[in-house]
Amino acid sequence: MATRKVTLSLDEGALEFAERAAKAHGVSVSSWLSKAARREAVRTGYHKPARPQTAETAAAADESEIAAALEDLRAQG
Repeated sequence: MATRKVTLSLDEGALEFAERAAKAHGVSVSSWLSKAARREAVRTGYHKPARPQTAETAAAADESEIAAALEDLRAQG
């Protein structure tokens, strides 16, 4: 999956939680935050808008993102 470097501001408590969780899961904070953002977006009902591709291609991409997020959620228990 492609990545993009961004700058974010987090409150101290959120950053501490993310750092501890990332360490416990043996991943970087960036990776952990990326997965957490995806899980939360799916959990709260977000679906990517269709791209200017064919409807079939856009639907497949959406399904792939949703499947990845659901897999992450199941893995977390």
